[in-house]
Amino acid sequence: MVSSRWDNDEADTYAGDLGHRVYTSRLLGRDPDLVLHGGGNTSVKSRRTTVFGEEVDVLLVKGSGADLADIDESGFACLRLDHVARLAQLDALSDTDMAEQLLVASLTAGGPAPSVEAILHAILPYRFVDHTHADAVVTLTNCESAAEALARVYGDEVVVVPYVMPGFLLARECARILPDGLRRPGVVGVVLMNHGIFTWGDTARQSYETMIDLVRRAEADVDRHRIPPPAPLPAAGVRTARAELRRQVSEAAGAPFVTSSHTDGQPMAFIARSDLADVSQRGPATPDHVIRTKPIPLVGRDVDAFAAAYRRYFTKHRNRAAHPLQPLDPAPRVILDPELGMVCAGRTPRDAAIVEDVYRHTMKVIADATALGGYRPVAPADLFDVEYWDLEQAKLRRRPPPAPFAGEIVLVTGAARGIGRATAAAFLAEGAAVVGVDADPEITTTFPATPAWLGVEADVTDEEAVDAGIDQAVTRFGGLDILVLNAGIFPPGAALADLDLDVWRHTMAVNLDANARLLRLAHPLLRLAPRGGRVVVVGSKNVPAPGPGAAGYSASKAAVTQLARVAALEWGADGIRVNVVHPNAVFDTGLWTDDLVAARAARYGLSPEEYRTDNVLRTEVTSADVARLCVALCGPAFARTTGAQVPVDGGNDRVI
Repeated sequence: MVSSRWDNDEADTYAGDLGHRVYTSRLLGRDPDLVLHGGGNTSVKSRRTTVFGEEVDVLLVKGSGADLADIDESGFACLRLDHVARLAQLDALSDTDMAEQLLVASLTAGGPAPSVEAILHAILPYRFVDHTHADAVVTLTNCESAAEALARVYGDEVVVVPYVMPGFLLARECARILPDGLRRPGVVGVVLMNHGIFTWGDTARQSYETMIDLVRRAEADVDRHRIPPPAPLPAAGVRTARAELRRQVSEAAGAPFVTSSHTDGQPMAFIARSDLADVSQRGPATPDHVIRTKPIPLVGRDVDAFAAAYRRYFTKHRNRAAHPLQPLDPAPRVILDPELGMVCAGRTPRDAAIVEDVYRHTMKVIADATALGGYRPVAPADLFDVEYWDLEQAKLRRRPPPAPFAGEIVLVTGAARGIGRATAAAFLAEGAAVVGVDADPEITTTFPATPAWLGVEADVTDEEAVDAGIDQAVTRFGGLDILVLNAGIFPPGAALADLDLDVWRHTMAVNLDANARLLRLAHPLLRLAPRGGRVVVVGSKNVPAPGPGAAGYSASKAAVTQLARVAALEWGADGIRVNVVHPNAVFDTGLWTDDLVAARAARYGLSPEEYRTDNVLRTEVTSADVARLCVALCGPAFARTTGAQVPVDGGNDRVI
């Protein structure tokens, strides 16, 4: 249940009206039961002095696309209040004209584009105004008996506005309805049907705490009518089925997508509902969510049927727009399946995580509204208007183009340090979701927390642990596109005559057997990769040029190289490319210490500095250099290359 998070000491660290507006905006934005991922908006009315010395009334309103959770003063647009308020008196105003007029009203060059609700904020005659899409309020407005529920909870304390398309149309309707409604004694808020709630106050704290009070009252009513969910269906870990579903979603979307699977109690109980096929197909909790989740989820796994239905939906409603529209991709964003659970799809792991957040709240709203008498969101035509609303689409268009490996999933072994860590970092920088496997417990925190990173602690020789790690990867991201076999050991040097067979066997177990096992486990997933699977084996210059005292290492690396060549031959028909990189003298890895470098340098009569660059190019080879080659081998430049062995050694005919 929501509660006031106002703290006097914390509030005192924010200066002035706008500072307090920032503070309470963050309090709202950090509660997912109030707003999600950029939803909601806030404002404060103030005065500013122009360069001519004139004082003007201004509206400081949240910028479009800003997130209340971390907004600062720069996230608010500064607009002439009188100009914005007068727009609500017009009979008509196109989206383009509205955006232009809000720009005309701006007092700050280069400031953020104002929220589409700026006009509504302007006409509310209060200093501080808050707007949220609180779950409990949306639940009340989305139930069949919404009028009775709102009257029961709020009496005459709120003005109820029927659903109208957000933006100018909503502001114009509010300008017509609100003057009389706000004159009623005791009115403290405005409820927008199927949309959300507005509150206000003379101070930021009053507006914020009024919001909390009204939402808590809605939550209490919803709780009284809540029906316990049905027992969840049992979850099954079907790895290949998840990868196949991800491939189908990616094909429908026309680009690689990641999919996250969720089989905890909430989604499994929702999927177990006897009325799932009905209530799940009625639409999202609020129209704003449609740009994240599509109008409805897919129930089951027939992605082609979902895509065909989406195309029919587009064709049916496309003429509602005043100008020609291009259809969005028809791939589902939420899939509800009794075996796979709730599967959330997105172009990036962050996108999929947002879909998950939004639909978890949607499930709660649907269940609670049904318990209140029936779930009734807005009609499909109204959803289409928001989904294809140019102002909403503009938010998506402002996002940077996808990174080269966006939507693709990479598994790197030995990723806690050295070449493996550098390779994981390079793929993350190129937009991939990366799974790092390493026996070092630090693998789970190798990179700062990000939805695109999964660290799995596992010894590559432990088949059960590796198999479980692949399950984690597929559950988190949906499949596997790229496998980088990097984990390996370099045993202490020993002459062949003095070879310790236990050390030999352990070297083969890590450098060869573990890789053979990983290739076998990965193949069913790689063959389902939307752009074709890719494997990079990190070999060694010891393969073409073995060194004395390194029999186990040289033989194991030669064997894994030959294994890669066989895989390239066998897997080409599946569209899987397999290539090998042969590094040499990469000194920034755990294999090398300053003492070892000095000893090796002395063997050749070189200084340590000379030894580090003892190659044709007279350059030092780093882990990052090897990583960049691994990334390149998986990219379009090598799309027609498989079975290759590429050195990265500065040019050298001997092993250092």
